[in-house]
Amino acid sequence: MQVNNKHIVQTSNLAIGYQTKKQQTCVVDNINLSLNKGKFACILGKNGIGKSTLLRTLTKVQPKLSGEILINKYPLETISNHELAKKMSLVLTERIPDSNLNVYELIALGRQPYTNWIGKLNDNDLQQINLAINRVHIEDLLHKRHDELSDGQLQKVMIARALAQDTELIILDEPTAHLDIHNKIELFSLLNNLSKDLQKTILISTHEIHLALQLADELWLMNDNGIVSGSTEDLIDDGSVSKLFSSNLVKFDIKSKQFIINTD
Repeated sequence: MQVNNKHIVQTSNLAIGYQTKKQQTCVVDNINLSLNKGKFACILGKNGIGKSTLLRTLTKVQPKLSGEILINKYPLETISNHELAKKMSLVLTERIPDSNLNVYELIALGRQPYTNWIGKLNDNDLQQINLAINRVHIEDLLHKRHDELSDGQLQKVMIARALAQDTELIILDEPTAHLDIHNKIELFSLLNNLSKDLQKTILISTHEIHLALQLADELWLMNDNGIVSGSTEDLIDDGSVSKLFSSNLVKFDIKSKQFIINTD
């Protein structure tokens, strides 16, 4: 693979799927993708197409079948979990285990890759935590327990924890699931602003097509033939977006950048 120093994430001939002792099941192969610093990218595709599998593979949660993944120019498999936590932060859909942690303590966990063995926070740790809290505007939630939060509030807290981790790359799996429309828009706007203002590279999987088309810099479109990637405008203009969900029931309206009911 030819390494590009601008790429925070880069894949070459990547194949993703599941491996058992008896059988290998490939979900998608020949994946060649890249993502540059400070970009906000969305993975779109129908249910079951492999969006979460791709994210789990890129984050070392699930092993690749073949090919190569580079994170900041380094092969993913050569990066220890401790070092990876300094390069990449995750906001996944798994439920938070029961605990008595309040919001501030939950955000402070983002500093674990940097604290010593007793978990003592130094001045820089405290500064990163406070910057994250201020950036996400959750000062009024700090003394609440995480199980007292609404879904929208909890997602903000998890993003603040990822920010406190102070990584170049933030990956989120379906961050707007279970949120109402107001919170979905607010969360997308927040992620867009973080990529622009802080030069964070942000990659999410989502079903919020209309928000992704309006706010994402780049799209990774997953369909039965593989993955197409590029700038949002280019993929709209070349028809790639319109083919994503187009059927007898829906069609893509390029003016509104939305899929609408097909009345033809």
